[in-house]
Parts: sequence; C-alpha cells; structure tokens
Amino acid sequence: MINLISEGMYYVDGKFLTKQDLIQQGLHDKELDEAYKGTMAYSILKNHNTAAQTAKGEGLKIKFDAMASHDITYVGIIQTAKASGLKKFPIPYVLTNCHNSLCAVGGTINEDDHVFGLSAAKKYGGIYVPPHQAVIHTYMRECMSGCGKMILGSDSHTRYGALGTMAMGEGGPELVKQLLNRTYDVKYPDVIAINLTGAPRKGVGPQDVALAIIGAVFKSGFVKNKVMEFVGDGIKNLPIEYRNGIDVMTTETTCLSSIWRTDDEEVRNYYFIHGRLEDYKEIKPAHIAYYDGVVEVDLSTIEPQIALPFHPSNVYNLKDVIENPEDILAKVEEEGNELLKNVQFKLLSKIHDGKVYVDQGVIAGCAGGTYDNIYEAAQILDGKNIGSGKFTLNVYPASTPTYEDLLEKGALTKLLRSGAIIKTCFCGPCFGAGDVPANNALSIRHSTRNFENREGSKPANGQIASVALMDSRSIAATAANGGVLTSALDIDYDATIPQAHFDTTIYANRVYKGYGKADENAELQYGPNIRDWPEQIELTDNIIVKLAAEINDPVTTTDELIPSGETSSYRSNPLKLAEFALSRKDPKYVERAKKIHSSEIERREGKLAKEYEDAIKLAKAKLNGTTSIGSGIFAIKPGDGSAREQAASCQRVLGGICNISREYATKRYRSNLINWGMFPFISEDTFKLDDIIIIENIKEKLMNNDLSFDAKIVRDGKVIDAHLKIDALTADEREIIKQGCLINYYKSQM
Repeated sequence: MINLISEGMYYVDGKFLTKQDLIQQGLHDKELDEAYKGTMAYSILKNHNTAAQTAKGEGLKIKFDAMASHDITYVGIIQTAKASGLKKFPIPYVLTNCHNSLCAVGGTINEDDHVFGLSAAKKYGGIYVPPHQAVIHTYMRECMSGCGKMILGSDSHTRYGALGTMAMGEGGPELVKQLLNRTYDVKYPDVIAINLTGAPRKGVGPQDVALAIIGAVFKSGFVKNKVMEFVGDGIKNLPIEYRNGIDVMTTETTCLSSIWRTDDEEVRNYYFIHGRLEDYKEIKPAHIAYYDGVVEVDLSTIEPQIALPFHPSNVYNLKDVIENPEDILAKVEEEGNELLKNVQFKLLSKIHDGKVYVDQGVIAGCAGGTYDNIYEAAQILDGKNIGSGKFTLNVYPASTPTYEDLLEKGALTKLLRSGAIIKTCFCGPCFGAGDVPANNALSIRHSTRNFENREGSKPANGQIASVALMDSRSIAATAANGGVLTSALDIDYDATIPQAHFDTTIYANRVYKGYGKADENAELQYGPNIRDWPEQIELTDNIIVKLAAEINDPVTTTDELIPSGETSSYRSNPLKLAEFALSRKDPKYVERAKKIHSSEIERREGKLAKEYEDAIKLAKAKLNGTTSIGSGIFAIKPGDGSAREQAASCQRVLGGICNISREYATKRYRSNLINWGMFPFISEDTFKLDDIIIIENIKEKLMNNDLSFDAKIVRDGKVIDAHLKIDALTADEREIIKQGCLINYYKSQM
C-alpha cells in the first residue's frame, strides 16, 4: 500500500533511479550533485529567497506573497507588530473569523475581536472576512492561492500545495516579521517525493489517503521539517478538492510544507472557476530532480482508514476495526488510559453484539467541509436516514460559496432529509469549540485532529470523550447505518460529482478588501478583553531555572501546553490566557510558575529567596554580573500540532525562561519559544520537577554562538552535572533571546 525509500533517489521522466543507475547512463557527478535544483520546491524557494543563495545546507530568508490569520491569532499578531513599529501591511494579509465565531461565550469579547480585526484591516490595509463566511484555508484556496506563490499562516494547517502554492503554518511572531518587512529564516529543507500511482476506489476519500500516509511516516519522523512533493501519474486520477483534502492533512506528518504537480486540467479549471486563471501556471519537476527520500503510494490499494484516539497517526484499516473490534479497541483503550491517567477512558463499551456504535458524526473544516466531500456524503445518505437514536450528524460547508452551490444542487436538502444538521462555516469542531460530545462518547469526524481533550472534554473535571478521524464517505455510511461503524465500500451509491460552481458575488458583497488602502488616521477599536503583551526583561548574564513541570509522555501537543476550545475567547488577553497553561496536563503548573516568578520579582527588588541562595552556595556557582530566576518545563518531545504561539507565550508571561526536551516535535514550536525569548534546550540528562538548574555566563555564550552549556542541577540537597545544547541559531534568533522577546528586539531597532 505504502512503501518508504529512505535513500536519495533521482526522478527522471517519471521514473525513480539510483545514482548508480544514472552514472551507468553516462551522467556525471556534477550534474547529479546539482539535481536537487530540479524539484518544484527548489524553484519556488529560490524565487522567494532574499539570501545570497539557495543551496543544500544554506540558510534561506523567505519573503511571502500573502498571509492569513484567524480570530484567535490576529489580535496578538497585530498588537505585537504595532508595538514593534507597524505602519501598514506590506503584503496582502487576510483576517478571517472562523474560530471565535460563536459570540455567546465570555460575553462580548469574541465579537470585540472581530470589531478590532475590521478596524485593523482599515487602518493597515488588510482583507477582512466576516464570521461564518469561510474557513480560513478554504478562503485562501479560493481567493489567494497561486501557482508558484508562497503563503504564511498563523494556523498549522496552512497548506495549499495542491494548487501549486507552498504554504506554511507558523506561530504569530513569524507573521510579525513579515509585517515588518523581515524574513522567514530556515535552512534549505530536505525534499521528499510522494509518488502517487493508480486510482482510488469508489468509497475511498482523501482522508483515507491522508491517514494512510500519516500512519506510515509520523512515528519515524520520515518527513519531519521536510517538504512533501507530490508527483506521479496517480495525481491525474484525483479531482482537485480530493487533492486539497490530502494536502491539508500533510501538517499531521510534521512536514514543513507541501507542493504538487499542476500540469493538468484540474488545477487550471479550479482557477478558471474562481475567476483567477492568471494565477495558474504549470509546475512540475525538471528533467532530473533529486529527492532525499520517496514515499510510494499506490492509490488503488488504499482502503478506508480510521485514526483512533488520540492521534492522527494511530491509524487502522477501518475494515479491521469493524471485523475485530474487541482486540483493537482494547489496545487503544489501554494506551489511552496510560496517557490520561486521571480519568477512565472507555472504548470497549462501544461494542454491542460485535458491532461498534458511535455517538456522533461531524464533517467540517478545511479538511472535511469541501464541495466533493459533502456532495458525496449526501449521495450516500440520499433516501436514507440517521435514525431517531442518540447518533447525530453535523455538516459544516467550509465557505458560503460552497454552501450555496451544495444548496442549489440539492445536496444539503438530501442531508437535511436524512436527519443531518447543516451549520455555517466554522472551525469549532476541530478544536473543541463546537459539537463537544457527551461524556464517554465517541465521535467520528472528517476534521484534522483527534488529540486527547481537543474535542472539548475536561478530564480534570472527570470528563472524557474521544474522536476518531475518518473520511466523510464512511462517516455518511455509518450515519446511514444508524451509527454502526460502516465502511463506504459496503454502500452502493452514485459517486458522480457534478462540476462545482463558484459565485463571486457572495464575497464581493461582504468581504472588506483593503489591501493597498491603509488609512493611518483610522482608529483601532479595542474591547475590554484586548490587552497589550506584558513587558519582558533582557537576558541576564546568568540564569537560574526551576522546573515547574515534568512531562514524560512520548509526545506533548500544543493542546496540552495551552488548551484550545475553552481558551479561545481569551487569546487577546495574555495574562488571563496564561491561567490555562498546562491545565490539561499539569493543573498545578500555573501556581508553581507564579511562585517562581515572584522570586524573580523579589530578586529585582534586591532580595534573593533562600532556596536559590542555598542552591548557589551548594553548587559553588560563580555568578558574575546579573542573574535572573525563571521557570522551565521538561518534556520529551513538546510542540506537536497547532502553530499557536500561546503555547510558548503563556509560559513566558508567567516567567518562563526555557524548555528542555529530547527533541522538538515541530520547527514552529521551537520558533515560538525563541521568538518569546526562551531557550529551546535539548538534553539527554534526567530532569525532575522542582529541579533548580544553574547556568553560568549564558548570555556571553549565547552571543558567542556557543551552542553547548554546562549546568548544575540542585536536587534534594545534591549537585548533579548536566549538559544542555541548542540547535543552530541565526544571528537574529540569538539577539531575540538576548533582548527577551521579539517585541523587545524590534523596539531596540526603532
């Protein structure tokens, strides 16, 4: 089904060959050494790189063509940029409102953010998409993508590769850099070919293909921080929305970005339908292109998949779960309880008479809410019904033009008649701000993630629900069977999908398009919940770190570092949001961090707390110059999942000064730590909660580009030698940490 080739391969006229193959054909080493320039990724990166060269091992300085944020990220980004000297948006910047769309939570504060967003679009020259009009990534596909372009978004699922656009999701500070005419700095990435062959069977959808790939590559890190480049004859057998559905899920592989061949009529037709044919051009690899690895995917062998709790990589063939539920669900239940610890997770209770009964189905968001997914689900449910039991089905078209098209073609009528509920464009089900299941309920969703608690339950309060990811086609088949887990391969239906239509008047009537029309006299509109970032101090000569959290899970998601759904309304209020930090994983973290920070406040006032004074003496530390006290967390592999910068900034505003890990799950989380003035340490040593870690001369070493730091751990009256290191930092990154955060860095240059 899927085969991984870890050695470098050369793609020549549609075939993968080894170096030895090509040498035998008469090619020379020099030509082969330059073959990495033949990838699609290389040509796009080269056209956006402002550094001296684009080459293997070299640092790139990228400027993007456009950016996008939604309403739980754009307030903080604009506030940061404003504090750093922002005058106007230098590139098209789209502010969508698809996360905080429900305005009943927290009083006025969600709608206050929307008012702020529109005022910012008018003041700085932005594009404002009102609530319920479109999901962020659907709007960007429809209106902002372009072959050969690059787009940066403050949402991790910023992926438009199937439309010939290299897109990346990052934390807010990386967008701030673009707003201030700075660059996105990254080493030239490895490029992995995704070779698609064959054609999928009826009933197999894009989520099935995506989950199969994620299951094959995630745990080994096969594509981590690399570019996934889709090639192969199988691409021509995939409709464009099918490709979009696979592409958006590449985020869950932890890759850096993605790009697809566009040399066919599907992509051209997409741009024609959306009135932007000028944004189409053919993109394909050169005659010879070198790839650092290959993922071979035979589409004809892909079966319907299911990602069971609690990760998109926890993938099984749906058929196996249906035929052997006891063994598989028992295994997943055991793994889930080991992860959760504080609440009992029950999955075997979903089995009755050998069948698996689920409680809820959801088709939504950038992955599920596309025209094709919903239309085909409607065909499966045509003339059927979901029953009058506890099973529910909610469907969210991802944009109003998609909603209108499905309505006019009768697809939504078929769904409504089946018992499904049709809702407006909203990302809430993807992160626990809508359709939160009942306690111990199992929801099947065509959405992006199924991390523990992400669906909205609160284990600290004795609640637990769970999500399994599936394709909309098998969700519809399950719905037609009254909630009994069912594969779309077992349903006979008409899979013909008529040509989509895009009505441009919907956005023309509602979207504020202010790019290039900045009005410096316009006033930003602030609600009472919108607060400035607290000031941060510059790095001192030495630091003392006390660990406020110890997490030994194999992977720690950003949802565990700062929860998603219940915190959405407070993303514009840094101090209030920080009260939720690690609340799902370690409810006492905030209390500990605050206590450590109070010792730092006392230190600034000239008083050193006894525990730190004793630790310095015990370690015989020579702390010349200034020394500050900060909190830190230890986690094996933190930062999987969302791009949200608040996973780092919440630690920082509570006095955080570092993370210590074995490795970082994503580049974007590591970047968030750096941009908030925190050290992204790596170490193989053992660290425990309440350890006091003393690092001498850290500022001098940092500025001398020394990436290795000796430290002393004080634990239970003993001193333990430890060694910390940091992966390579750019000169700007070193200066940002020295200054205390990105805001300070830019202020120092004003």
